[in-house]
Amino acid sequence: MQSFNLVEMWHAMGLVARGVVILLVMLSTYSLWVICERFVVFSRVQRQSFSFVLGLRDKMRNEDLPGAHALSQATPQPPIAKVVDEALTEYQEGQEALRANPSRAESFDVVDLVNFAVDRVKEREVATLKKGLGGLASISSAAPFIGLFGTVVGIINAFQSMAATGAGGIGSISAGISEALFTTAVGLSVAIPAVMAFNYFTNAIEQFVVDINDVSSELISYVVKRGEGNG
Repeated sequence: MQSFNLVEMWHAMGLVARGVVILLVMLSTYSLWVICERFVVFSRVQRQSFSFVLGLRDKMRNEDLPGAHALSQATPQPPIAKVVDEALTEYQEGQEALRANPSRAESFDVVDLVNFAVDRVKEREVATLKKGLGGLASISSAAPFIGLFGTVVGIINAFQSMAATGAGGIGSISAGISEALFTTAVGLSVAIPAVMAFNYFTNAIEQFVVDINDVSSELISYVVKRGEGNG
């Protein structure tokens, strides 16, 4: 039984198959870099967000809005803190505008300002969290087809070699076919981690959005209960 030898297979490959493997290795390197970088970022965000939400809810229970604002401005700022910071800034500026011009109270809704601020910053922070995920999605989709392309070319070469030598039977082309199928295996080995990581990070982002929406709703409810939504 012939053993599987990567070195021998590499030397037996044609130029197209080698090019395919090199491209897949490059895609795999980029994919692994994105996975590691995003994992570090998401772990840090999750840890910081948990600590921030605990502190924020404590401030809100004590009706310490200035303290909550100061907490949201402290560094490091997870995405949820940036959202709260912008929302409280809009709230305070809206209150100041109403005090300066009470006649605008009927047409000026501070809650709307807070909602707009939350949506604006949330979209920006979600886009930041998605950095690199588009590349993972592309790699997970394209890598198997790139590998398949190498396989098809390899099989064509194997049959052409059989026709040129006049040899018949599966044995005469089995080596060529095994080398051709190797590119498909490489493509799958690149795509599988990429698609798993993409799904993991996408689910994590969805959870971050849920957390942001929960905290934002609590903040707006707090403002409304205080009777400070408008004039």
